[in-house]
Amino acid sequence: ENGDCWRVYKYIDKVYTCNIIDSAEVFENAGRAFGEFQRQLSDYPIDSLFETIPKFHDTYSRFLDFMSAVKEDRAGRAEGVRELIDFAVARENDTHVLLDLIERGSLPLRVTHNDTKLNNVLLDAKTRKALCVVDLDTVMPGSSLFDFGDAIRYGASTAAEDERDLSKVEMSLERFRIFTRGYVRACPNLTARELELLPLGAKTITLECGMRFLTDHIDGDLYFAVHREGQNLDRARAQFKLAADMEKKWNDMQRIVAEETKA
Repeated sequence: ENGDCWRVYKYIDKVYTCNIIDSAEVFENAGRAFGEFQRQLSDYPIDSLFETIPKFHDTYSRFLDFMSAVKEDRAGRAEGVRELIDFAVARENDTHVLLDLIERGSLPLRVTHNDTKLNNVLLDAKTRKALCVVDLDTVMPGSSLFDFGDAIRYGASTAAEDERDLSKVEMSLERFRIFTRGYVRACPNLTARELELLPLGAKTITLECGMRFLTDHIDGDLYFAVHREGQNLDRARAQFKLAADMEKKWNDMQRIVAEETKA
């Protein structure tokens, strides 16, 4: 119309979305939805996809941006967050492992959603079964580990993304298990290497988000919307606490993936 393009969807009635996990069943169904999304597009020609946001999950590039922000320190906040800066710097190697494997061909490029929060799944209002995935504007080439990782970062955390009381922040192994179960069973074509690295996907995306929040705090809150002073800093602290908790539970995460893959 008038030279403009419109994207049209089938309207789906009697559904709902949620921001907070209200049952284990719902989170497992979300895992199934994103796994099914991955499975259905497994043979889609990657080369035909446009990179909507260049380097969106280039975690090493995010790390370099973070280090530049620390060096420039435009808002004079770096010295007050030195402990968090040190936490990120100590994990520099983690920021490029997945990218290196993709570059070497050890991990396949896939069609990825890149915003795998629970509220992007439509659930049947009566059965609570997942019907489909929505919000497709960030669909582009990437790794299945990015989608899995972001879902775990958001959904398996026991606290809000900007929780101030860090004693409340941890990664629920129960939630990790139920999402993993739904995801891997709905997407049986994941490679052995992808399955092995699912925990690293969760940690990598959690670190990435923490660095992005901390970068924005150091820059003076220029990118993410904030509704109170220090919100980006609280977000960064919560994400780093979550990543540290994943490190403590690493063996359990690997065991869960192995168990759910064989089941």
